[in-house]
Amino acid sequence: MREQKWLITGVSTGLGRAFAQAALAVGHTVVGTVRSEKDLRAFEELKPGHAHGRILDVTDSDAVSRVITDVEQDIGALDVVIANAGYGLEGTFEETPLAEVRRQFEVNVLGTVATLQAALPHMRRRRRGHLMAVTSMGGLMAVPGMSAYCGSKFALEGILEALGKEVAQFGIHVTAIEPGSFRTDWAGRSMTRITRSIDDYDELFAPIREARQKASGNQLGNPAKAGEAVVHIASVDQPPAHLVLGSDALRLVTAARTAVDEDIRAWETLSRTTDFAEGAQL
Repeated sequence: MREQKWLITGVSTGLGRAFAQAALAVGHTVVGTVRSEKDLRAFEELKPGHAHGRILDVTDSDAVSRVITDVEQDIGALDVVIANAGYGLEGTFEETPLAEVRRQFEVNVLGTVATLQAALPHMRRRRRGHLMAVTSMGGLMAVPGMSAYCGSKFALEGILEALGKEVAQFGIHVTAIEPGSFRTDWAGRSMTRITRSIDDYDELFAPIREARQKASGNQLGNPAKAGEAVVHIASVDQPPAHLVLGSDALRLVTAARTAVDEDIRAWETLSRTTDFAEGAQL
C-alpha cells in the first residue's frame, strides 16, 4: 500500500481517533486536529514522526484554511481528508432552542464545509485526492428526539453527493461515511442533551433518552474495525460515494429508504397530476 498523507478533524476520541490509528497502523502519515495542547501531545505520542497534531476549532473557517495550507507546505500533499469533527444534540424539536440548532449546524455542517473547501483547491490542482466526511446513519434515516442532529447530517449528505458529481472530473473521490452505533462516547459524555420542559413528550421520548444512556459504552460497533474499513476504501481505485458502517445502520437505513420508496409508489399518480397537460415548453 502506498504511503498516504491524511488529515482528520476531531481525533481526540471516538471514530476520529479510530480512523487515525488505523491509518497510522498501515504506515500513513496523519495530521489530526484537536482542541487542546494536552490532546495534541497525546495524539502525537501515538506514532512520533507520523502523527502530527494541530489545534483547531472547525467553526473558525479562517483557521481551518490556515491549518490546511500549513499542512500542505510543512507535511506534504494531502491524499485523504476526513471531516469528522462534530457532536450529537438530543432533544425533541419543540423543546430544542433555536440557538442550539444553529450551533449544531455551525459545527456539523459548516465546520465540515470549511474543511472540505479548504482542501479541495490543492487536490483539484493535483487532479487527485479523496474527500470524506462523517455523516451518520442519521443522515439517511431519522429518529424521534434527534431532529437537529439528523437535520445536520441530512444536509451533509446532500452537500457531499453534489460535491462528488462536481469533482469527479478532476479525479477526486468523495465519500460519505455513515456509521451506526459504535462503542465510543458519542452517546455519553459527548452528547449535548436538551433539558426537558414539555411533559406531553414524556411517553415517547423518556424511554428513548434512557435507552440511549444505558447503551452508551455497550454499542455493537467496533471503532477499530470502522477504522480498518475506512483505510481500505482509501486504497481502492473506485471508492463508494456512501459507506454505511455497522449492521444496525444497514438495517435501519434500508428500512427508512424502503419507506420512502413506498410513499413514492403510493402517491405516484397524484405526483404526476402537477404537470402542465401540454408538457414542458422548450
